[in-house]
Amino acid sequence: MPELPEIEITVRELKKKVLERTFVDVWTDSKKQIKKPKDFTLFKKEIKGKKIKNVKRRAKLILFDLSGDKTLLIHQKLTGHLLLGKWEKKGNQWRPPPGFLSEKMNTFVHLLFFLDNGLMLALSDLRKFAKVELWNTKELLSSEQMKKLGVEPLSKEFTFEKFRKLLEGKKRKIKQVLMDQEVIAGIGNIYSDEILFEARINPFKTSSDLNIAELKRLYSAIIKILKKAIKLQGESISDWRMPDGRKGSFDRYRKVYRREGQPCFNCGTLILRKKIGARSTYFCPKCQPL
Repeated sequence: MPELPEIEITVRELKKKVLERTFVDVWTDSKKQIKKPKDFTLFKKEIKGKKIKNVKRRAKLILFDLSGDKTLLIHQKLTGHLLLGKWEKKGNQWRPPPGFLSEKMNTFVHLLFFLDNGLMLALSDLRKFAKVELWNTKELLSSEQMKKLGVEPLSKEFTFEKFRKLLEGKKRKIKQVLMDQEVIAGIGNIYSDEILFEARINPFKTSSDLNIAELKRLYSAIIKILKKAIKLQGESISDWRMPDGRKGSFDRYRKVYRREGQPCFNCGTLILRKKIGARSTYFCPKCQPL
């Protein structure tokens, strides 16, 4: 699933191309992914003619601020990613010209927004889990799904003292807390593993048991890894791609995630994979002792 860095990159790239552009039409072969309004005909009617005023991120959500006090919300979920380009319909498929957009992971196009300059905004989504909602902006801001989101880890609000208080008294495993969107917004399975390795903290350790030195290392690691991932344009080990179809390059920096049985880059000990809840967790047992 795309996490904070991938969503941030998507937003930054889209802002370069779609601001002040107007939606002129929309197509889908997966109406179930339109969650609000659920009637696709109504969704189409409401979004046509709306101008894109801003594109921003909150947690793992992409938010398009539109004219008429509307906001288009897209949660890419497990395998979804937004692409920007031009497609032609050939048979039952929309096909782009040769290039990055024609790479296999970019070919599962189930939603297309047509813009007034001829560009198209596409949602490629193999599993079709992504959700799309069109809100009245004020209603969205006061909605439960927005109010319950935790602090943004790259914001000024995310101070060490706030971080320390967030973890205070929490009896869950530290990896579970890092991935809890109501505590810290935007961190998922990939970056929680990489952050914990950077901080030399075992993912099975109870959050409330972390001492002050461990908390400081963890706080610094969160900021460092997320910024590094954004600089390297995200992780494309699975489905996610940048809006122009290219892969991110964080893969060459990845230290533990999906490296089970391979030697740790620091000490040579083999990386382990264990389950925390339903999630696979990767760590070095020597560098991250329990």
